[in-house]
Amino acid sequence: MNKKKNNLDEMQEQKLLKIEHYGFWLAFWGLAAVIMLQVIMTKDISKISTELAGEMLVFLLISIYTLVACLANGIWDRRLKPNSKTNFLLSLLTGTICGIIYFVSSFYKYGKLGGAIATGVFMFVEIFLLSFAALTFCVFIYKKRVKKIEADVDETSDDNEIK
Repeated sequence: MNKKKNNLDEMQEQKLLKIEHYGFWLAFWGLAAVIMLQVIMTKDISKISTELAGEMLVFLLISIYTLVACLANGIWDRRLKPNSKTNFLLSLLTGTICGIIYFVSSFYKYGKLGGAIATGVFMFVEIFLLSFAALTFCVFIYKKRVKKIEADVDETSDDNEIK
């Protein structure tokens, strides 16, 4: 395979990685915001899936790729710890945001406060539980992967010491 020469020095490479990093997260959160706004603003529920299909597909692919790549490499987060407390807080945040979005969307579409509150509460509980379960599962996989990576590193260092 013919690999092209990298014309960047180390400092330029680091700057390019930082630019790509910010570009990725701008695209990720921009797509998330666009999807949320479209869900809120679309009055005809049957049109949501067709109108948002492209954005949702790109968002889903970005999310799955990032999740799989991070877990495969034993990476969790720069600041957050992979534990139940973090899972609970993130699930609470996610459930609250989704509950508010569905409350506003339901009230905007139907104009009924009671139904909007019920929708918001139901979605909060559902998203909280699903998020907590998904995060707990990911923490389990992450910890298992980190143990395997550490075991492989220990095994490799032991082999090098013997030689």
